[in-house]
Amino acid sequence: MKKAAIFFAEGYEEIEALTVVDMCRRAGIDIRMVSVTGAEHVTSSHGVCVKMDAQISDLDFESLDMLILPGGMPGTKNLEQVPALTAQLKAFADSGKYVCAICAAPSVLGHLGILNGKKAVCYPGFEQDLSGAQVLKKSCVVDGNVITARGMGCAIEFSKAIITALADAETAQKTADSVIYRVSEDDQ
Repeated sequence: MKKAAIFFAEGYEEIEALTVVDMCRRAGIDIRMVSVTGAEHVTSSHGVCVKMDAQISDLDFESLDMLILPGGMPGTKNLEQVPALTAQLKAFADSGKYVCAICAAPSVLGHLGILNGKKAVCYPGFEQDLSGAQVLKKSCVVDGNVITARGMGCAIEFSKAIITALADAETAQKTADSVIYRVSEDDQ
């Protein structure tokens, strides 16, 4: 079974983080909520406090297939200030393992040089931080081992891309269908 970790810093965007966790778990993917703060609970930018599964200091990065960054402010800036995380993001990207970021968080990948020569998206206003990337205006972009998405409203698309990468497209679509992601015209 493929394994992923999503990283939480104070001020994360809860929908971007928890939608990924929820959908991956529905799809049967082993995803760990990881605190970069040293605390067992991490609070979002809107005051939602969530208990973590693990601390970054206790994480076995070798066992993981994917690293995921939610956006939010100041969560994104707080994630970028964690050398243990940024070193692993770089190592994962260099080795061809998946690195994923949504909203403002693709800026972290841009600052690390991970987006050089890649297509990517981010929350509007952060485009200048996607150093070396071809910036697109789409909900979610997969370019090789890098997955980026624009923001909270794209969290399900982002989750589907993650599930497709770790499982397959059929599992991703079934998972999205189970949360009634799209209403067909027949249902109206």
